[in-house]
Amino acid sequence: MTNNLRKLQNFTTCDVSDGLLNKYNINDGGFFPNLQMWSGPQNQATVGRAYTVLFAPKDDPRPEVNYIDHIPAESFVVVAVTQPLQLEYAPYVRITQALYGGLMSTRAQYLKACGTVVFGRIRDVDEHKNLNFPVFSYSLGTCAAKQAVKPVAINEPLHVLTSDSEVNTIHPGDYIIGDKHGIVRIPAASVEITELITYIEKSVEVDDLVMEDIKSGKPAKLSQKERRVVLKDFMS
Repeated sequence: MTNNLRKLQNFTTCDVSDGLLNKYNINDGGFFPNLQMWSGPQNQATVGRAYTVLFAPKDDPRPEVNYIDHIPAESFVVVAVTQPLQLEYAPYVRITQALYGGLMSTRAQYLKACGTVVFGRIRDVDEHKNLNFPVFSYSLGTCAAKQAVKPVAINEPLHVLTSDSEVNTIHPGDYIIGDKHGIVRIPAASVEITELITYIEKSVEVDDLVMEDIKSGKPAKLSQKERRVVLKDFMS
């Protein structure tokens, strides 16, 4: 694991969102809403680089691709459907079939992927749990997707409609971090990852001091104001 991935693994998705919001003015903190964590370690974040997979309707003229046998080590598999198949509100996709199952996690884990996030449905929850392999999705299903959609592209940008009417793009190689709070994306092209990590480290340190102040009876707002002054030095 690279040094940056190892350091990011020490943070929560909340820590990372705070860094993206406060240092880079990313209004949503990189958060993708409505995703559920179904399996994987509960006490540590999962971090990797995005390996993107696009599913399209079965009648799409593009040929089906084999994405599962070519996953790079330390990557976070990110699966989404084409925009016409997406919905702004629950269930967030137009198809009821599951895009991903237990055999996929078995192969991904063997290839040393770190986790999978599916902007759609998955199945075989117990198999993912038995592998202790981190898997996130909107919801669950039972039926395989082969009669509805097929994977047509690997390592192309994925455009994801979210419930705030925004379309957020995940690029191959973006940093993906997931834990019990959900999924956060760090855009690799616009965020200097070492600077972000430095800021988050200091921010976590400051919040720990604020926590101690509050426990000793100090007003929260006063402590935050006083302690967080030092973060201004890390904003440039």
